[in-house]
Amino acid sequence: MSDAPQSMHNDSTQQDDERMLDAMREVFTLARSGDGDSLAALIERGLPPNLRNEKGDSLLMLASYYGHADAVRALLAHGANPDLRNEAGQTPLAGAAFKGFREIVELLLTHGADVEGASPDGRTALMTAAMFNRTEIVELLIAHGANPDARDSRGMTAADAAAFMAGRGGAQLGPMH
Repeated sequence: MSDAPQSMHNDSTQQDDERMLDAMREVFTLARSGDGDSLAALIERGLPPNLRNEKGDSLLMLASYYGHADAVRALLAHGANPDLRNEAGQTPLAGAAFKGFREIVELLLTHGADVEGASPDGRTALMTAAMFNRTEIVELLIAHGANPDARDSRGMTAADAAAFMAGRGGAQLGPMH
């Protein structure tokens, strides 16, 4: 039992909490900026490879979304789950497909990402890639078994999503088989 006044103890705890939150923000910044070496070193010292922020974004989700292949590679090598979804139900694969990062899509698939992993509305990475005219990624996903006939909750396939966007001046993909 301490003789220190309770208010001093609360101030100390609050300062510790603030320092810890700042440190965690820095860790997520490492993922966003692609510092794979620092992330690997922290994981080797005990940082959970599937750590998530307040939105449920994992370190792998952030590195994938921001296009940092070296950080993605390091996180996967240290046990990061390629299918861990954020609070919106999005996967790192869908984020990389949306942004058009072919190398990252390949890395995630090579490390076991579910090519058919759909968001809560049924949208797959293939649908996202098609919607944004990411033809190389569409081809890669289909080569890894993505179903071009899968439908989201609105009943749309990847080709439908591409056609819809083409009507709005977006994607104009050809047949998906």
